[in-house]
Amino acid sequence: MSPAVGAVDVQYDDGGGARAALVVGDELTLSTHVSEHVVDISNTAPYEPGALFRRELPCIAAVLEVGLPLQLLVVDGYATLDPDGRPGLGAHAAEAFGLPVIGVAKTPFRSATHAAEVVRGGSTRPLYVTTAGGLDLAEAAQIVSAMVGPHRIPAALSRVDRLARGREQPIPDGQGRTQR
Repeated sequence: MSPAVGAVDVQYDDGGGARAALVVGDELTLSTHVSEHVVDISNTAPYEPGALFRRELPCIAAVLEVGLPLQLLVVDGYATLDPDGRPGLGAHAAEAFGLPVIGVAKTPFRSATHAAEVVRGGSTRPLYVTTAGGLDLAEAAQIVSAMVGPHRIPAALSRVDRLARGREQPIPDGQGRTQR
């Protein structure tokens, strides 16, 4: 059986709500999305500096509940924040959902000197890859490097961002979407 891999993102609105989005593929490159889901959350916890996970995890949980069971989750952000394993969003997600998590961050974080730098497409700017939940960092970097998409940001992460922002609508179940 192929692994079910999901990418998630959450977008917050000015009224205290959020929209969480999930794309699920049946292989590590996320070249075909077998399902896509969006969940609107009416009330979210307020933002707490240094504790984004408290706001984000309930939103991710809500969208994971409507999707297929996953074997791997990809989040926009850091899984761990330093070489000693200080938990970031991804580590909190790995613990909460019992999944290995790959964190893919677009900007460097001062203490995340352990992050693997992955350069994709024609970009000279790297992505910063971290892991939690037992996945090897080198393997995670290879997975992110191989994800479908010609640009710096893998196509699945771009897609889930657009879904969370409401710029696109999810595909109906069972219709699939091939990424390029």
